[in-house]
Amino acid sequence: MLFAIGTKVRLKHTGDIGEITEILGGGMINVWVEAQDMEIPVFEEDVTRAEDYVNTNHKAKIINTPPPAKKVVQYELPAIETQFTILKSQGLQLAFDPVKDDWDDIVKRYQVFLINDTTDEFIFSIKVNIPNQANATTHGKLSSTSTFQLPDLLFDQLNDSPTYDIESWKVTTEGTGQKQQKVLKVKPKQFFKKVKTAPLLNRPVHLYILFDSVPPKKVNKEEDLKTYTQKNVRPVRQQKSNFGKYNIHDVQEYANFSGEIDLHIENLPSRKGKMNNAEKLQLQLEHFDQFIEKAIRLGAPRVYVIHGIGKGKLKNIIASRLIQMPEVKTFKNEYHPRYGWGATEVIF
Repeated sequence: MLFAIGTKVRLKHTGDIGEITEILGGGMINVWVEAQDMEIPVFEEDVTRAEDYVNTNHKAKIINTPPPAKKVVQYELPAIETQFTILKSQGLQLAFDPVKDDWDDIVKRYQVFLINDTTDEFIFSIKVNIPNQANATTHGKLSSTSTFQLPDLLFDQLNDSPTYDIESWKVTTEGTGQKQQKVLKVKPKQFFKKVKTAPLLNRPVHLYILFDSVPPKKVNKEEDLKTYTQKNVRPVRQQKSNFGKYNIHDVQEYANFSGEIDLHIENLPSRKGKMNNAEKLQLQLEHFDQFIEKAIRLGAPRVYVIHGIGKGKLKNIIASRLIQMPEVKTFKNEYHPRYGWGATEVIF
């Protein structure tokens, strides 16, 4: 059936009268429903011209339930575009799985899943922003070929165009990789078109690809860590001489040793007079060097260096120094329930 802008139509599922305001393509149109004072996207097969409408319901059915405060239009899922195969991973994805009520078969909410169909492990942070509602942030770790369920999204909340602020870090043997960041704005028009079979869930959902399995090439506007390290590397001090000076079996000193150091400037002994940023950084690094040397000398298995988040300059310099230390097996900066994202764990 052909439609044009301005055509009066009736919604088959609700009987509401509306007027076509826009042809969206792909078998969808926008309809202004005056009784509801709203514009909604619908499929062409779900409407008919107002003058052609024939009511096939000959018997009235009385349901002793109060009418909903707001009418909800049910949309049928379009045909699945392609079947997913795990042999071709897509990366990190966000899936909205529709959940229907048993009594009226209408979608009222969506279960939201973060999907990882790759062989890598990721740390993530997702903030959900919905107008006039409290924002919710979820942190976690996503193992290879696994899913993580996020808070549900109500059907009516689609009208508010919710946004998902996503950050993820790939877990490597050297710590965490480069941060990937994306802001996903869920718009109803595109939402109902994005239907595919979700990997691991194995059912049709509204699916968004967040980060491809093959990361894009990074365009460096600033120096990366490797370049910075090559330009600012200092000669590696031999730790051998330290072991000759100290007794590594000093049990009392080891018992009093704290396994963490807080490098926030307000927690360090300050020098006289005001310090500029360079002097503050130098003071932080001096305390870091002393702490790591003592940990190595006493044989501590692991320590935590609290550097905060900020712009990441102190964290990057600390990483460049840890890379050069043969005593350090590995280090990682991942989410910790006590330190958040502001600390690096060093393992000797």
